Parts: sequence; C-alpha cells; structure tokens
Amino acid sequence: MSAQAIPLTYKGHPLRRKDSLIYYGSMAEKYIIMLQILDQNKENDMDVATKVSVQLQFTDPDLKSRDRVVKKTEKDSLYAAMDVASVWLERALANK
Repeated sequence: MSAQAIPLTYKGHPLRRKDSLIYYGSMAEKYIIMLQILDQNKENDMDVATKVSVQLQFTDPDLKSRDRVVKKTEKDSLYAAMDVASVWLERALANK
C-alpha cells in the first residue's frame, strides 16, 4: 500500500505539512489550525522545533487572512503546540 493511501492524522483530524507550516484539521470543516515553526535547533542530526506559532482559523476563503484568525499563541515545542491545537480545534468544532 502506498504512503498516499494512509493520510497522517492526529486525534482523528488530518495533518498536512508544507516546509515550516503544518495544517491540522480539514478544510471541509468551519475551523482549522495552522502551526508555523518559527525556530528550530539541531539535536543528534535532527531538527527540533523550539518556537511554534499556533493559530485557530476560519476556513472561509472569502475572509482576508488576518480576519480568519480566531486565537493565536506561541509554544516552545511542537508537542506543546499540538496539545493546545487539538484542544482548540475540538472545542471550536463542538461549538458549531
């Protein structure tokens, strides 16, 4: 089976990555999370995120990009950022 057949998910929502941007959630829903890796360090030949921006955004394409942002924060690791992102997304989608 190819890698494309099984999309990467976290807690039931899809993850997509493009360079330093990670999108968490589906564009078919009302909200999505955008994570942006702002800073990273090398540890044992691996890049580790040390500063990550988290934004809860509307998926409405008619809104300007700055008007889409509902909430935002910065975290010091990808793990902490994903933890906040999953809570924000679940709460936002539950309050449709």
